[in-house]
Amino acid sequence: MEIVEPLEEAIDMIREAGGDAFKLCFQCGLCTSSCPWNTVRTFMPHRMICESRYGLVDLEDEWWWMCTTCNQCVSRCPRGVAITDVLGSVRKILLDFEYRMAPASLRSAMGSLTGEGNPWGGKRRNRSDWTKDTDIREIKGGNEALYFSCCTPAYDTRLGNVARATGRILKKGGIRFGILGNLESCCGESVKKAGNGEVFASLAKSNIDAFQKAKVKEIIATSPHCYTTFKNDYPEMGGIFEVNHVTQVLDRLISRGKIEFTQEVNKKVVYHDPCYLGRHNGVYDEPRNVLQSIPGLELADELNARENSLCCGGGGGRIWMETLKGERFSDILVAQAVQQGAEVLATACPYCILNFKDSVATAELDGELKIMDVSELVEMAL
Repeated sequence: MEIVEPLEEAIDMIREAGGDAFKLCFQCGLCTSSCPWNTVRTFMPHRMICESRYGLVDLEDEWWWMCTTCNQCVSRCPRGVAITDVLGSVRKILLDFEYRMAPASLRSAMGSLTGEGNPWGGKRRNRSDWTKDTDIREIKGGNEALYFSCCTPAYDTRLGNVARATGRILKKGGIRFGILGNLESCCGESVKKAGNGEVFASLAKSNIDAFQKAKVKEIIATSPHCYTTFKNDYPEMGGIFEVNHVTQVLDRLISRGKIEFTQEVNKKVVYHDPCYLGRHNGVYDEPRNVLQSIPGLELADELNARENSLCCGGGGGRIWMETLKGERFSDILVAQAVQQGAEVLATACPYCILNFKDSVATAELDGELKIMDVSELVEMAL
């Protein structure tokens, strides 16, 4: 048996980095049995909490980079341990002391975030290219809302239509809004969960300054990750705004008769609950209300839905890290949707869409299953 010497300094560093919650853990193991990783391989969060408590942190263990922050473990913990905070604290230590051990793709994303304000390597000057051939313009302030598309639809051509569809629907619904174009930076949520608080703070300050200068009062976000960050993290840094996810706005517009449908969408649709919209924020009904209001659409839940929804695998910075074939949660969800007879797997998160599209492509299911955002289905019915 290998004898490991405790790194006592690690205990204090984890506590200072926000991981003091490990003291509440009594090693029941419910977090491990709840973790989606254990559907494809072995992963033991309760062991990692114990290691953190006693300073037995192996800085070279890949486990510290696996957590998707899906919140399944936190939602079920009988002691209310903020498990993802503990793991995030260790990630911070790893970045501070063993930066070279971080996955190369994660380091590349953090470099792009620092240099260009987005994780995808795109130029800042190209951030608003997705608005070409639309009448979406920069915000003028006053009574206009800010539409925040998220970096992924802004830079990934496969998702640009999600932002364009949303913009067209908001206009049709009478919402006065604009964008901030090249002044926008990534919300910073994923890099914060990946352990880099300094880059997050820089991105957040840049955004808050830009929002306040433009006199933004309301933000409409496409990504649940942006929604969560603007709503829960930015107020602590002086950025206080009214924040809504797109599905909440669409639900309100439809219920008030501001959006009326003229076309039927005769498709069987399975809806996937994004972790950061569902478990992190409790937004379950609004996306379903929107989809159920579309004429002709047959809606079904996934085999595990709402608070039991299986993570797509993209949270916690994992969207920038490679996941081995056979270990991708999105592959499981796509296969289940096909098994349910779905023609469309719909969701309300750019990370989920990106992962699902990759899974459809690798499984050669392009002609069998379409991946769509809720807003795209709404636009089909207008």
